[in-house]
Amino acid sequence: MIDSNGDMDGELLPETRRALLHRLAVAQAEGRVPSAVGAVVRDGRTVWTGVRGGAVGPPGAAGETEGVPTADTRYRIGSITKTFVAVLVMRLCDEGLLDLSGPLGEHLEVPAGAGEEVARATVAQLLSHSAGLAAEPRGPWWERTPGELRPGPADLFGERPVRHPAGRRHHYSNLGYALLGSLVERLRGAPWYEVLREEVLDPLGMDRTTPLPREPYARGWAVHPWADAVLPEPLTETGLMASAGQLWSTAGDLCRFAAFLAAGDERVLGAGSLARMRTPAVAPEAESWDQAYGLGMQLVGSGGRLLAGHTGSMPGFLAAVWTAPGERLGSVALVNATSGLPVGGLAADLLGIVAEREPSFPEPWRPRSQDDPELLALTGPWYWGPSAFALRVCEGRALELVPVGGAGRTSRFRPEADGTWTGLDGYYAGETLRVVRGTDGADGEVTHLDLGTFVLTRIPYDPDAPVPGGVDPQGWRAG
Repeated sequence: MIDSNGDMDGELLPETRRALLHRLAVAQAEGRVPSAVGAVVRDGRTVWTGVRGGAVGPPGAAGETEGVPTADTRYRIGSITKTFVAVLVMRLCDEGLLDLSGPLGEHLEVPAGAGEEVARATVAQLLSHSAGLAAEPRGPWWERTPGELRPGPADLFGERPVRHPAGRRHHYSNLGYALLGSLVERLRGAPWYEVLREEVLDPLGMDRTTPLPREPYARGWAVHPWADAVLPEPLTETGLMASAGQLWSTAGDLCRFAAFLAAGDERVLGAGSLARMRTPAVAPEAESWDQAYGLGMQLVGSGGRLLAGHTGSMPGFLAAVWTAPGERLGSVALVNATSGLPVGGLAADLLGIVAEREPSFPEPWRPRSQDDPELLALTGPWYWGPSAFALRVCEGRALELVPVGGAGRTSRFRPEADGTWTGLDGYYAGETLRVVRGTDGADGEVTHLDLGTFVLTRIPYDPDAPVPGGVDPQGWRAG
């Protein structure tokens, strides 16, 4: 049955479902992984889940779970944990308890052996892996060894905890997210996972996302590269490194998380803060801009669209969750093998299959409640010199400035309490937009807009406005 928005009750067409299952089946077979689970979210709800493979527990081992996994089978999700931690950090920023540009050392005691450079690293640099920190903590490979080997913060840092100048490049750092987990604990006064459960998991209904596995859960395997044989991977509790990759979750829970990442949820984090997380922070390690990193989110180009989310790996497991917010789509892929299957590409393909075969319907246009007349009076054409722009009012008194004709700088602006607006993206990101009035002050007629010193007027080069450099008194002329 087709609903009022033209959607077939949110269900996918049989041909689309078959294409999704075929993609998952090919990935599981060619990737040689014991099991693979995939899922797709559209308009906030799960519209497809698929499973290939089985024997999620050791074959024939007494007392172990065997059989085919489901959307409720827990898999280890590795570095997707980082996005959860980043959401907690952004909540602290939204509450005014943290400043993204503030140094870590203002809120967390950094071990003396780590050096002043670590203490000066900003919260944003840690979130975006641009603080220059070492990729891994001191000691043996933390993913396969117990956290007791690193009992205190000082035990995380080696001889050279900083490998690059802060803010200069993206250098992935698990160590940095261990510090962010400690930062959350310091400011909330509770273990980071307890904070996560209370502030994120419970509101989103994610009751199967846990720091340690609970039945039913898939066992982790290493698959021999040259033979059809498997070797069990150890299940470790990583201690102080847990906030970098400890979590276990299910396809069902990650679908709820994907829906949240795509649209926001005011109980957890609003759409505006999530948009900031999706903004590239620094240039990626590779020359190509097909991949970048925001604040706790990986950004990848796939099929002509920008996906935001994260991949994850721990010994015995691979995972990915992607969202395409503009299309209100998300996808999940979970695998219980150490390597062999490009899980990020699999999840991207699942999302792409739905996007291409069944593109999302746009939200129906509806008039909003009447805007402030003074705000409406600002809309319409404005000119930066001879260049024409249009100013539109968006939801929540936000503004959007777009070039007329398509060539020029486009930016969105959020309203501030002092009556100004702050740029959210593009050239004017972070810049201030002010409405300037005549000599009558707040009740005076608007003479121009000041956008980071650029003067925008109602007519091209308005001689009555303070155009930098002035306007020739003869005005416009022919020839």
